[in-house]
Amino acid sequence: METRKVQVTGGSTYTVSLPKDWATENDVSAGSVVEFHSEEDILLLSPKSEEEREKGSIEIDGLEGDRLTRAVMTMYVSGFDVINFEAPRVTAGQRRTIREATQGLVGLEVIEETGERVVLQDLLDSSELSVHNAITRMRLVSLTMLSDAVTALLEDDDELAHDVIERDDDVDRLWYMVSRVFRTVLRNPAAATEIGFPRETVFDYQSSARQLERIADHATKIASIALEIGPVNESVAEVLSDLQTAAVTVPETAMDALLEDDPDEAVSLATDARADLPDIDERARDVDDVIRDLDDPELAQSLGLVVDSLSRTADYGGNIAESALQKAAPSP
Repeated sequence: METRKVQVTGGSTYTVSLPKDWATENDVSAGSVVEFHSEEDILLLSPKSEEEREKGSIEIDGLEGDRLTRAVMTMYVSGFDVINFEAPRVTAGQRRTIREATQGLVGLEVIEETGERVVLQDLLDSSELSVHNAITRMRLVSLTMLSDAVTALLEDDDELAHDVIERDDDVDRLWYMVSRVFRTVLRNPAAATEIGFPRETVFDYQSSARQLERIADHATKIASIALEIGPVNESVAEVLSDLQTAAVTVPETAMDALLEDDPDEAVSLATDARADLPDIDERARDVDDVIRDLDDPELAQSLGLVVDSLSRTADYGGNIAESALQKAAPSP
């Protein structure tokens, strides 16, 4: 760390010199323009970039299927605005995979295709991406998915189970968007100003969005189990329904805490959410006892996975409550 003494010039202007090594490494010299970004009592400085769009390229020769899909996701989440996929010859299968992956990402479009490359571009800038709206939408979709998945299981409703599985794509799309915004504000201080949230808040939102994405995955898992087994008896249905109702209150209350502007109320809500966890663990053990008494071992095993998913949902809510507590804590 280097220190500089603030000087006064012209009687009213404060000036401070820049470290020469930093200026040299970042091509800053006399006449260069730099940007200042204010975050409460911190002032961040960065060279003004002439290139507004972050460009990235990746060689995809021999890259197929899930590996290519993952490459598209990684480049998007990393924050590149223009992504160039190159190969001596881009195959029809690779083009199809890239287009399908693009459809699952907010703002990304194919803008160029040739025999040797496919170019994607993000058509939205950071100021148009509301991380607050995204996480609010993730909350609604993921927790509704969980409720519907349990309903599909208890009522043997295959159509509803398929619908739950399809909705997982919506949650994934929002999760990738939140992750992209998070990495962007880490790399570019100006982005935090554009989206209207401090970087600490974006971190708390991204951490919580991850928990909601996991809840959606467990809802999908329960829906898949619902497609494999028939209806369950009334006594099991009742205890599973009660467990689902109790489990979902934890992430619901925790999300209320995360989005609450009043710190005292946020702490109260987050504390309430965490206080429910021991009771839900006890309920889950009681449901396991009921399931173990079933005559069908395979059915008991499948329903045990459902209980585990509901218990984990409550735990993920507890993690969101932790993020809410951190967000509400006073800054040092």
